Amino acid sequence: GHALATAPYTINAAFMARVHHVVDAATAAGLNAIVDMHNFDELYANPTANTTRFAEMWRQIAVELAAAPANVWFELINEPHGSLNNANLVAILTPALAAIRTTNPTRPVIVGGQDWSGVDSLATLALPADPYVVPTLHSYDPFDFTHQGATWVTPTPAIGRVFGSAADYTQLSANLQKVRDYITRTGRVPFVGEYGAIDDPGVPLSERIKYYGAMTSAYASIGIQTCAWGYTNTFHLWRAGTG
Repeated sequence: GHALATAPYTINAAFMARVHHVVDAATAAGLNAIVDMHNFDELYANPTANTTRFAEMWRQIAVELAAAPANVWFELINEPHGSLNNANLVAILTPALAAIRTTNPTRPVIVGGQDWSGVDSLATLALPADPYVVPTLHSYDPFDFTHQGATWVTPTPAIGRVFGSAADYTQLSANLQKVRDYITRTGRVPFVGEYGAIDDPGVPLSERIKYYGAMTSAYASIGIQTCAWGYTNTFHLWRAGTG
């Protein structure tokens, strides 16, 4: 949304400067940072036709942030879906990764799998041959709890679902086993790049606390780190004036 659609695919300088400022502010505050590409709908719809643009945008980002500290990671594309899937993912991502490596040879680069990087994507996720690539998964199970009242989902899950049933914990245990299986098979340790529960309009704070605590503890119990979603969107972790 901030880059030319044709070669040389230049990213808007003011927007790039804003990204750089946010990264610097985050790291100065002692935070780790992930710089990722979101909402590249053309890539999801037609991966082959957009591979070059994708790589050239990442080349520019990598140059801009080449001097960033080591706790700034890159995530090539958020939640592959549509026509971007595990069968073609490596071929599409490899040129972008190569572009990054010309200026950032050892910076960690995150890769998630097909179908919005759900835990089931790990079963067939192949990664580029690069020791600094880190696999990720996103988890919003149980979906009818985490997305209740979400108007962008059709049909919108009903408001009122609570978390913590035996079925919820059975599903969570099954997801943990899928992650263990992936680690055993590949030797790679993924992390949960997103998990969260909506609070606008739907889930009461007490239920959200229960859910976030259960997810964090469950994945930590098998050595998996987690990143909670979000900040000030409809999955608030923080609100001005209320903490």
